[in-house]
Amino acid sequence: MKMHLNLATADLEKSVAFYSSLLDAKPAKNLTGYALFITDEPSLELALDLREAVQPTTDTHYGIFVETTGDVERAIARLSAAGLTSSVEREETCCYANQTKVWAIDPEGRRWEVYTVHEDAEGRDDDDTTCCALDGATRSCCAA
Repeated sequence: MKMHLNLATADLEKSVAFYSSLLDAKPAKNLTGYALFITDEPSLELALDLREAVQPTTDTHYGIFVETTGDVERAIARLSAAGLTSSVEREETCCYANQTKVWAIDPEGRRWEVYTVHEDAEGRDDDDTTCCALDGATRSCCAA
């Protein structure tokens, strides 16, 4: 089973570059106005469609779960080398789990995390976490 996502983009070239870095893959198809990534890790088919205008939602984010902290560190290196890392969280409690993650934002403003979970947690967040503020403050994962 594979998940399929179709995302609109106003700049196909920039989006292909972003998703090539995020997924550590090249598109299986890269045609006029359309690109398709097919990956096994994660199990995904991601289609990008060129549009004149795009209005992605600001109240959501996307994530790629990886098995180890080493996998996250490799994503940090890859995304940082491409100038795409927006923030890094190491061993922070967020959303009832202690996690390490890297955040990147695609050309249309969609927020993506590559993360691993170290262990479940009793609380939603640590006092000093940068994730999921409930007080309206801007934080990495749950606030726009």
